[in-house]
Amino acid sequence: MPSALAIAAHPDDIEFVMAGTLLLLKEAGWDIHCLNVTDGNMGSTVMNAAQTARVRSKEAQASTRLMGAKWHAPFCPDLGVFYTEKNIRLVCAVVREAKPTVILTHALADYMEDHMITARLAVSGAFARGIPNYRSTPQRPPTLDPCVIYHAMPHGQCTPTRVPVTPEICVDTTSVHTAKREALACHQSQKQWLDDTQGMDSYLVTMDTFSRRLGKQTRKFTHAEGWTRHLHFGFGAEEDDPLRDVLGRKWMKFPRK
Repeated sequence: MPSALAIAAHPDDIEFVMAGTLLLLKEAGWDIHCLNVTDGNMGSTVMNAAQTARVRSKEAQASTRLMGAKWHAPFCPDLGVFYTEKNIRLVCAVVREAKPTVILTHALADYMEDHMITARLAVSGAFARGIPNYRSTPQRPPTLDPCVIYHAMPHGQCTPTRVPVTPEICVDTTSVHTAKREALACHQSQKQWLDDTQGMDSYLVTMDTFSRRLGKQTRKFTHAEGWTRHLHFGFGAEEDDPLRDVLGRKWMKFPRK
């Protein structure tokens, strides 16, 4: 059975920009996996860090159960995601365990460092997956099966310097948008946090707005997620695009002006 692994920084990041595609792969019979590298411990203005981490862990596990995914435990605190040998080895172990044909992760240029470094850890952990002399933590057998890494749209759909981002590929998530929204709603603690700190009004409405905005740009879909493939060297063949092969009419090249 093919598998897909979503690697994101914080609990709820997968649900914001990746869960629609993940759910479509689940519908196609794939095994799906979720890894948030942080425990979300800074995501509250009313709970202490330890309480917040416990609450957000329960929310993340509820979301992954709802999606029918396997949950992988986090190993960093918020704002504690660094590009280190230790963290690469931890990510590599999850990649080797999941044996993904597809990895979904953040954009390499996003609005905060946790996202960008998580994307780098995902790339390096996947690159090391088949190197026999590279020891993951915990140690897992290497695998050289082809793997395509897809980078999601950055939060706000622009770079940190406000340059609009155009994806390579769009996926029609309209049919699974309700399920995606329900998965995001599992992260109940984040409504208060995001309202207080980022003025986002409602995290569910914000997610809806992002997916509708991208869907409108396709001139074809109501809701969409955008993706750009990572360079293929070390991962597979140049033409590999499993999302195209599996999703059929729900996949399209983003229209260029």
